[in-house]
Amino acid sequence: MPAQPLRPDDVKILSSLSLSSSAVTHLSLAQAQRLQLAAQGLLRAPRKRARRADVVEAIARMRLLQIDTIHVVARSPYLVLHSRLGDYEPMWLDEALAQGQLAECWAHEACFVTASDYAWHRAWRGQRDTHWAHRHAARMHRDQRDGMDGLLARIRDSGPVRAADFTREDRGVSGWWSWKPEKRWLEAWFALGELMVARRERFQRVYDLAENVIARLDPPLDGEPATLEHAALRQRFILDSVRALGITQARWIADYYRLKPAVTEQELVPLVASGELLKVSVSDWKVPGYVHADHVDLLKQAAQGRLRATHTTLLSPFDPLVWDRARVLAMFGFEYTIECYVPAPKRRYGYYVLPILHRGRLIGRLDAKAHRVEGVFEVKSLHLEAGEEPTPGLLQDLAEAVVACAQWHATPKIRLGRCQPSGMAPALRALWRG
Repeated sequence: MPAQPLRPDDVKILSSLSLSSSAVTHLSLAQAQRLQLAAQGLLRAPRKRARRADVVEAIARMRLLQIDTIHVVARSPYLVLHSRLGDYEPMWLDEALAQGQLAECWAHEACFVTASDYAWHRAWRGQRDTHWAHRHAARMHRDQRDGMDGLLARIRDSGPVRAADFTREDRGVSGWWSWKPEKRWLEAWFALGELMVARRERFQRVYDLAENVIARLDPPLDGEPATLEHAALRQRFILDSVRALGITQARWIADYYRLKPAVTEQELVPLVASGELLKVSVSDWKVPGYVHADHVDLLKQAAQGRLRATHTTLLSPFDPLVWDRARVLAMFGFEYTIECYVPAPKRRYGYYVLPILHRGRLIGRLDAKAHRVEGVFEVKSLHLEAGEEPTPGLLQDLAEAVVACAQWHATPKIRLGRCQPSGMAPALRALWRG
């Protein structure tokens, strides 16, 4: 259930909790990394076979799941869940949306959020006029009001639609920059909150009136957030960001929900005083780290060296762990760029490069493509970070992670291209043959 504004008794309890953990004032960087991985559900490999409910639970832990349509491997939201759940059925995400357990809205970018969190996002939509999607949608409605209003009236009269239900005259034109008008209008109404996504069909959005989708949410929409002032709503998103990140500097908080202006340390002082946030120092950080009170036990375990990282997996470029490039560089020393937006001759690592998480560290990246018809999972290139040694243990874990990802894609045959260091290739091929 979404967190509620604190009552005086709650503040006393949290303050007491904060005092009881006052011995934890410092973490090493490695301890901070493991705390963040634990909060994100990436510290340990799944201990049991995934269940349907795990999809919603994973999104609740992350607070949101970013949507992206690139499909050279599984689309990002499905891959983010695979990194945490292992072998699960992608249709479970689609079913959770259709059944009202999840909703789509603009948050970090376009995201899935849990039904129990959606009320906060709907209450916040009036504050999203600084987000590019909202600004663009509002401008489009000013400029193309007749078409947009007519489309909304059609949906009100005739029911849900897909963009594919509308034909276009210039069939030779393609690309998101040349969407047909109805597609742009549907997206604009979605950004403005008048339309929502009732379900997806082969990942295509089916749009319906927001009131119809809201009526099917499970649990039902909580109206209380709509009565809160801007400051209380912003505070909620700040706290949720810190909870999702496990540990964070103040400067990284705003990016999680695209809050503006940036969150400052001064803004966090009352939250530390109330006990809702805990303040710690981290080795090599010149500024404090902040931990949500919900993670006090994880904080203690991290400080005592009891958070053991055992998970090796491939991450989506849009995974919450890595989408903030400044944060992932400071936290894990991992410099990362999504090169699908870079002209091919200027790419360093490849088109759709997946970071490799290995036992608490980001140790490399690989450029992958799933050839679904041929049943082939192609690793076009694989690079370890400078200083990473391809030890037998690392290669074994990496080989198993690639096999797990390939089998989940139903592309069990693995094709390996260039590697750096080059000596990894024969060892990996031998492991895959064995």
